[in-house]
Amino acid sequence: MFEYEKFYRECQHLNKPFIKSRINPSNGNFFVQIDLMTCNYDLTQLELDEINKLILNEIEFVKLHTPNSFNDYHIDKEVAWFDGISSEHVHNFCENLYDLTQKYHN
Repeated sequence: MFEYEKFYRECQHLNKPFIKSRINPSNGNFFVQIDLMTCNYDLTQLELDEINKLILNEIEFVKLHTPNSFNDYHIDKEVAWFDGISSEHVHNFCENLYDLTQKYHN
């Protein structure tokens, strides 16, 4: 919990989104969450569309290449979560998610 609070406060200080991931023990895939309440901007419609494309590509990958299933996801202008990111893609997924949020908010 302390590490979570430390990184969350750091994101607030830097005006950056907070992204966290954790393994879902029921299927071995990852639950990823992005929180924009740490920064003074919301996702634009263009960013929402790009994130939606990113997640649809991941859902296809999970269906075709892993024995696990993709559970669900939700995206809005302040918070988004994705339950079922493959272990092979979780690092790149989080980086791409962060990059998308910074593309229009530097």
